[in-house]
This record gives sequence, structure tokens and C-alpha cells, in this order.
Amino acid sequence: MNFYFHPEAEEEFNNAVDYYEDISPGLGYDFALEVHSTIKRVVEFPKAWAVLEGDVRRSLVSRFPYGILYSEERDEIFILAVMNLHREPGYWKKRK
Repeated sequence: MNFYFHPEAEEEFNNAVDYYEDISPGLGYDFALEVHSTIKRVVEFPKAWAVLEGDVRRSLVSRFPYGILYSEERDEIFILAVMNLHREPGYWKKRK
């Protein structure tokens, strides 16, 4: 199964990588690895995480306060948000 990002989710991901890299060199890379590890688990077991709303599920990222919000679209995973868990919870709903 493949995955793809909503354009705003990809931007969120890139901004978070830059943010963590600015805090400490290498931390952005660590964040990227954790996000990709989370996405890999989602691709392997897409129904393993609880439904957040409708057909959108959330898988938490290890070590960082982020969640991957996604849905299954045909035989692909559509990543709606790389969500900072301290941000307004429903901001991503307009993307669906």
C-alpha cells in the first residue's frame, strides 16, 4: 500500500522538520525518522488506530507531540495532517 500527503500536511511536516532542526542540529532528522516510522506502521496496519472522526484515524508519533491523521482512499493512505497535538484540534477538517 502507498501513501500520499495532502499538500498542507506535507507543508506541516516540512515546517516541523525545520523547526526541530533550528532547535538542535539533527533533531529535525530524528523527527522525520519518527514520522516516517509512524507512516510505515499506518501503511502496514491501517485499521490499527482508533477512528477520530468519520473515516479519519490518528496514529501518534513517538518522542514528539505529533499525530498522523489519515484515511484509507482506495488502496492508498491519504495523510490529512501532520498535527501538532498542542494546536487547535479541528483545524484539519476543512482538508477532507
